[in-house]
Amino acid sequence: MSDMHPSLALRFRGFLPVVIDVETGGFNANTDALLEIAAVLIDMDAQGYLRPSTRIQFHVDPFPGANIEQAALDFTGIDPHNPLRGAVTEDTALKGVFEPVRKAIKKHGCNRAVLVGHNSFFDLGFLNAAAERNEVKRNPFHPFSSFDTAALAGLVYGQTVLAKACEAAGIRFSQREAHSALYDATRTAELFCSMVNRFRDLGGWPPPPPGEMPPTLAKALD
Repeated sequence: MSDMHPSLALRFRGFLPVVIDVETGGFNANTDALLEIAAVLIDMDAQGYLRPSTRIQFHVDPFPGANIEQAALDFTGIDPHNPLRGAVTEDTALKGVFEPVRKAIKKHGCNRAVLVGHNSFFDLGFLNAAAERNEVKRNPFHPFSSFDTAALAGLVYGQTVLAKACEAAGIRFSQREAHSALYDATRTAELFCSMVNRFRDLGGWPPPPPGEMPPTLAKALD
C-alpha cells in the first residue's frame, strides 16, 4: 500500500463511493413514487483527500399506479403534477445516473459503485426498486452494501441528523433549501468527504505496512 499514489480503488477496496439522495411519495420503495433523484460523484486528489465533483439531478414522473402520500408532499414541497418540474420517466432518470457512474467506475479502476447516503438503506431501497421495476440489466451499485453518513456522523461528530452533522463539521446547511434531492446529496457528499479526510488527517489512512497488519488483511492487499 503506497501513500504516493492514492486512489479511490485502493481506499475503498475496489468500490467507488457515489452519493445518492432521493425524494419520494412515501416510505415504501415498492409502492411509493420516486419523485427526485440526485447523485454526486467523488474524486480524490494527489494527496489522497476526497472532494465532491460531478452533480446529477432528475425530477421524476411517478410510475404508473404509484402511491403518493400527501404527508410526504407536505414535507418535501414537491408538486408531482407541476409541468414546470421538467420531470422524466424513471427509466430516463436511472440511465442518466447510471451511465456517468459506470464511466467513473472505469476511470478510477473500481469494480462497482457503493451508495453513500444519509440513512442510506432508504435511498438504496428506492434505487433498487426502481431499477428492478424498469428491468435495468446493469445496475452499477452494490445491491446491499452502502456507506451510511448518519452512522458515520454519529461516530465522528456525535450527530445523526444531517443538518446537525453538517453544522458540527462546519458545513453550511439551509433548512429552507433542504429536502431537495440535489441539495441534500451535495451536503451529504461534503459531509462524507469531511469525515474521510478527517480520518486521514488523524493518521487513520493509509494503513500500516503489511508486516504490521493481521495476516489476512496483509494478504488481501498484496
